[in-house]
Amino acid sequence: MKKHVLWLMAGLMAALVLTGCGKKEAPAVPPTAPAKAIVIGLDDNFPPMGFRNDKNELIGFDIDLAKEAGKRLGAAVSFKPIDWNAKEAELNGNRIDVLWNGLTITEERKANILFTKPYLENRQIIVVAEKSPIKAKAQLSGAIVGVQEGSSAVEAIQKDAATAKSIKELKKFGDNVTALMDLSVGRLDALVVDEVVGRYYTAKKPGEYRVLDENFGTEDYGVGTRKGDTELAAKLDKALNDMKADGTAAKISTQWFGKDIVKK
Repeated sequence: MKKHVLWLMAGLMAALVLTGCGKKEAPAVPPTAPAKAIVIGLDDNFPPMGFRNDKNELIGFDIDLAKEAGKRLGAAVSFKPIDWNAKEAELNGNRIDVLWNGLTITEERKANILFTKPYLENRQIIVVAEKSPIKAKAQLSGAIVGVQEGSSAVEAIQKDAATAKSIKELKKFGDNVTALMDLSVGRLDALVVDEVVGRYYTAKKPGEYRVLDENFGTEDYGVGTRKGDTELAAKLDKALNDMKADGTAAKISTQWFGKDIVKK
């Protein structure tokens, strides 16, 4: 074999070796999976916390808080209307991830729900018709009193054993709107309801309802997760704390209540 042919073959082999030793192509990086959506269970007839407007859109104080928290967690949030009386079954059956809709923190609920720190203080107020002779809690003796089924109003009344025993009937409703209608037409003597809800409705119909000075006690609202979802609860706690610290929670509160009523 001639010398110039040998040099040519050697050159070709060297080129092949250099090509093989060149920079390897980086393996494709799989796209980052989007954060899992957080499904929030709510009663969609619970203004001003969560309800539907004239366009059937879900709006409310808790809706706005939850959306903002979702942004801070980098997760989409979706809202699922549920039977509020079956809220714990919905949560622990994994059909929803969070309960966020004026959920009162109680010792009984703590057995099945992991709560965030409180973000709002509430009272169970007594609403009567404007012309009602009832002016004090003691006058509920022999009365028909309405409550939303599954709400903390039921437990609040039961804690006041003397009053609970004196009431003629504790009538339970699927929602407070229907209960207020019954109160208006005289099928109820009084309604025990969350103050944020009761004040919202009574303000819309001045001269039709009256709120008694006495109430069935103060309570706190919290966000509820499954007992094992400690990481999610901690993230929600941080988001709420940050929203309180930077004024976002106060801004949302002012939009819905006219003032900052968020619990610090």
